[in-house]
Amino acid sequence: MDLDEIRHILELLKDTDITEFQIEREGIKLKIKREKFFAPLEVSRPAQAPPAPDRREAEERPQEEEETNLVTITSPIVGVFYRSPSPDAPHFVEEGSTVKKGQVLCIVEAMKLMNEIESDVDGIVRKILVENGQPVEYGEPLFLIEPIS
Repeated sequence: MDLDEIRHILELLKDTDITEFQIEREGIKLKIKREKFFAPLEVSRPAQAPPAPDRREAEERPQEEEETNLVTITSPIVGVFYRSPSPDAPHFVEEGSTVKKGQVLCIVEAMKLMNEIESDVDGIVRKILVENGQPVEYGEPLFLIEPIS
């Protein structure tokens, strides 16, 4: 088996789904193994979820007077937002719920790791800004909480 034969085999395997190939000829073993290629993950938003507002629009809009004292809890990572620990479990919080500093508000799943997002303040959840199962970005606002003095 010469170098041209090996190149020819590699060229034949290049456009296939084969991830491991082994051949033995003339006392020479050739084993080709490559990592599986995963296409970029495409995440679709649920049909019922409204389209996310343009961030520039949100920044340009003056905040309502009542929202000026609200604390915004943002996502510390890119992932998928979940309001409960499992599909059949109750939500961690609802709008109007009273929360304590350190209380779990939601989970953001990133690469199969469940990251609990906790409240930064004692307060009342005034607005939940993300739908269950929706992808979120780093720094995306998740909750608005009115601090309790």
